[in-house]
Amino acid sequence: MAEKLRLDKYLWAIRLFKTRTLAAAACDTGKVKFNGSPAKASKNVNIGDEYEVKTQARRWRIKVNGLPYNRMKYEEAIKFYIDITPAGEIERLQFQAAAFYTGKRKSKIGRPTKKQRRDLKGFLGD
Repeated sequence: MAEKLRLDKYLWAIRLFKTRTLAAAACDTGKVKFNGSPAKASKNVNIGDEYEVKTQARRWRIKVNGLPYNRMKYEEAIKFYIDITPAGEIERLQFQAAAFYTGKRKSKIGRPTKKQRRDLKGFLGD
């Protein structure tokens, strides 16, 4: 029996997408590429194929290592692909994440706190 697995089911099984519908939608909108051209969700996946996948979180470049036929936990799913994402992309993501988190809560930026209002009231006078 020849092993066949649809691309959308593969991307869902290795946990790049939360649902198979999201994986199929990514294929339909051109966010999944095989050899530089958009890949259809119904394309059969073969071991050794390389795909470029753009998810909401990051851009992946993966090489198919095995064919999982159902979804499994993350620790087992990562055995079915090799992440060959360029180092520059990974560094860009780490820099972006570091720049995004400032350590300040947004609630501290807007309206003054009760203590600050008391200090203002004393400063301005009643």
